[in-house]
Amino acid sequence: MFNNFNMMSNLTRITNYESRSISAENFTGEKGKGGMATEGTGSIPSRDLGQGWKVSPSVIIPAGKTFELCNIEDEAVIKHIWVTHSCPMNRRLIFRIYWDDCEYPSVEAPLGDFFACADSMSFSPLSSIPVCVNPGKAFNCYWEMPFKKRCRMTIENIYTEDVVVYYQIDYTLCPVPDDFGYFHAQYRRTNPLPYKENYVLLDNVQGDGHYVGTYMFWGVNNTGWWGEGEIKFYLDGDTDFPTICGTGTEDYFLGAYNFDVAGKYTEYCTPFAGLAKVIRPDGTYRSQTRFSLYRWHILDPIYFHKDIKVTIQALGWRHGRKYLPLQDDISSVSFWYMKKQCTTFPEFPCADDLEII
Repeated sequence: MFNNFNMMSNLTRITNYESRSISAENFTGEKGKGGMATEGTGSIPSRDLGQGWKVSPSVIIPAGKTFELCNIEDEAVIKHIWVTHSCPMNRRLIFRIYWDDCEYPSVEAPLGDFFACADSMSFSPLSSIPVCVNPGKAFNCYWEMPFKKRCRMTIENIYTEDVVVYYQIDYTLCPVPDDFGYFHAQYRRTNPLPYKENYVLLDNVQGDGHYVGTYMFWGVNNTGWWGEGEIKFYLDGDTDFPTICGTGTEDYFLGAYNFDVAGKYTEYCTPFAGLAKVIRPDGTYRSQTRFSLYRWHILDPIYFHKDIKVTIQALGWRHGRKYLPLQDDISSVSFWYMKKQCTTFPEFPCADDLEII
């Protein structure tokens, strides 16, 4: 029976599960077939050593092309994904996952945003339970992803040059119960947000499941504090008013009082929430303050049985202690599990609409 190994209490249980791993050293994950390459990106440095000596550690994805990271035909659970790459822009690689022969991706996001790291201009570490970003630019994901028949993962290179990608996908062959959920991740961006409109993180999702996480990359177009807005979860037929309503943007990300310590924004990384990075204006070209935020609902998933919609307000202050609806550059990735695959993703933006300027 499928067992969640992310909890350390389960490590004592002995099973008949089988471990597999896919990388450029074993494209199919076949047992006993790793490190057999005789050609690859390491052919020149390994020329005096031969087979088994890091002949194929990575792949090259040509500009404008899509590479299939894996195509697993089995009943299994993805346990860990590690990726790093040579592209100078994290939003020029598009990551997609397809479950059980569905023609629509259940995961579709820029690679950096999926790993809670939209910004490409400088490295910043992130340490949390399901996602960590380590030196230098090493993306790791521990979201469990069960499937019954097939898993396909791809990376599309929309950059103008070829990109080198190193990757490893670790998975477990094991029975998956009928009440499992498919993992989903959906990217959105609105730039700028229209005046007095709420930013929509997730909408048009119908089914039975639970919401497990939010990543946001927020560019503020005004000076002053920007995070008075409330996040709202509309569940199972909610219309004008939500079942769950937060008290402020920084509160939802488990901070408080403007993330302010001694008069400045203060970054933090915790297992379930964080302000991983603040890009501070320097008065010249980087004139907007930007915030990289994550919130994982691992111990407090938000359950829905018919439908779900998630919105957040962009709200600052006017003079006279009045709220100011903001027109910011906001992007997000929403993470959830659902019994069936969601096929109602919005149209994915083009390269120009993804760019962070």
